[in-house]
Amino acid sequence: MEGIGGNRLTWAQVPAEVRAAIEDGVGSAVVRAVNCAGGFSPGLASRLELADGRWVFAKAVGLSCNPHSPTMHRREAEVAAAVPGPRLLWSYDDGDWVALVFEEVVGRTPALPWVAHEWERVHAAVVGLASVEAPDWLRSVGADPDVFSGWRSLAARPLPGVDPWASERLDELAAWESEWAAAAAGTALVHGDVRADNVLLTLSGVVFVDWPQAGSGASWVDLVLLLPCLAMQGGPEPEDVWRSSPLSKGADPDAVTAVVAASAGYFVHSSLLPAPPGLPTLRAFQAAQGVPALRWLRQRVG
Repeated sequence: MEGIGGNRLTWAQVPAEVRAAIEDGVGSAVVRAVNCAGGFSPGLASRLELADGRWVFAKAVGLSCNPHSPTMHRREAEVAAAVPGPRLLWSYDDGDWVALVFEEVVGRTPALPWVAHEWERVHAAVVGLASVEAPDWLRSVGADPDVFSGWRSLAARPLPGVDPWASERLDELAAWESEWAAAAAGTALVHGDVRADNVLLTLSGVVFVDWPQAGSGASWVDLVLLLPCLAMQGGPEPEDVWRSSPLSKGADPDAVTAVVAASAGYFVHSSLLPAPPGLPTLRAFQAAQGVPALRWLRQRVG
C-alpha cells in the first residue's frame, strides 16, 4: 500500500479559468506539467515548468472532486507561513476551486517497502520537528475531540467486520479513545499526517509536505500517528520503534495509549464506511493501517 490515490487530475483537466489564474498568479505561462502520484486528493498535484524557466509545485481542487478537499487546501494556506514546509508563493479561491502554488522542493518520497537508512533519516526529522514550538494562534490537534471517535461510533452502532478482540472490548476502547484530546495536548508543532507520501528526501535533509492538519500538541504525537503506516509499508513494528525513540522518554504511558486507541479506532471504523466521493482507494489504505494499529493497541492494553 503506497499511499497513492490514483485519481489525480492532470493540468489539462483543471478548469481553464483556474489554469489562467495560476499562470497570472505566478507571472508566467505553464509549458509542462508533471503529475505527482502520492496522496489521496482527487485534485491536481503537479510540478509545473514555467516559460521563464522556473519550476513550482501546484495543487488545486474543486467541490465537484470532493466536497471536503477545498477546505483542506484553505486550511493549508492559513498555516503555510507558520510551518517548516515548502514556501507558499500564491493562492487562489473562487469559492469552488482552491489552488495553492509552492516553491519546488527537489527530492523524492522514501522507497517502499521502507529501507532502514531512510527510516532513520525520517525518524531523526520527526524528532527534530518535535522540538519546534507551535505559534500561539495555532489550534490544538485535539480542538475537535470527535475527529477520532471510531470506537465510540462502533460502540453506539456496531458494524460487521470488526476484529473479534476489539468487538468484545468496544466500551473499554471507547473509554481510552475519549481521553485522546487531553492526552495529545501540548505546545509542540504537530504535522498531524506524517507518512511516506508526505515526506520528501532531499540532498540536504527531510522536508514534510501537506500541512492542513497542523496543530499544537505533545511532542510525541506525530511519531505515534505515523507508526501504524510505517509498519504497514514494510517498516518496523510500532512498539519496537516507540521503545527505542527519544520521543518516548518522559511520555505518559496512558496518554500514549489513548492516542494509539484513537488512531486505531479511526482506521478500523473508517475502513468499514463507504468510500468518500473521489477517493476510491482510501478505505483499503485505512484498513491496511488498521491492522498494525490494532495490533499495537492490543499490546498496550493487554
